[in-house]
Amino acid sequence: MRKEVLIGGFGGQGVILAGVILGRAAAVYDGLYAVQTQAYGPESRGGASRAEVVISDEPVDYPKALNPKYLILLSQEAYDKYLSFGDDGAIILIEEELVPHRNKELEERFKVYALPFTEIAENTTGLSLTMNILVLGFLTKVSGIIKEESIEKAVLDAVPKGTEELNLKALHKGFELGKKALNGEL
Repeated sequence: MRKEVLIGGFGGQGVILAGVILGRAAAVYDGLYAVQTQAYGPESRGGASRAEVVISDEPVDYPKALNPKYLILLSQEAYDKYLSFGDDGAIILIEEELVPHRNKELEERFKVYALPFTEIAENTTGLSLTMNILVLGFLTKVSGIIKEESIEKAVLDAVPKGTEELNLKALHKGFELGKKALNGEL
């Protein structure tokens, strides 16, 4: 089983950290093989940013996502550039407030969840910066790609000391929203 995840957005959204956390959850806590790669512009904030995570039950022979089954698209640029990379039936998470121009025809190939993730994170924790963690919770719930306990442990490993409870709050909100999405309540 090979599962490929592509996360695209811009610097400052925590795209790279989300990829690192997802890879760590799979490799360290789920006992799977995982490879995480990243690419970003020279700007510390605002430039294009991408993380790819390949998760498998056997050694990963190629570290890049070829036909991602899971995409998290957090900016218009990422949406425009990566949406067509998704495998048929892929689960796509879209930050709807930052992706105002969508290709509804192309989206028909996928299972799309478009929510104002940044606003939800800010309303949940008081910090928009926790959006990446909230999205990981949502992805975990709707995809089953890794165990919830594994992503919790990986989040606790990765976030700055003193912010653990805040980030867990965002993660659990993501689980809650994912459950609602699976039940058709969103």
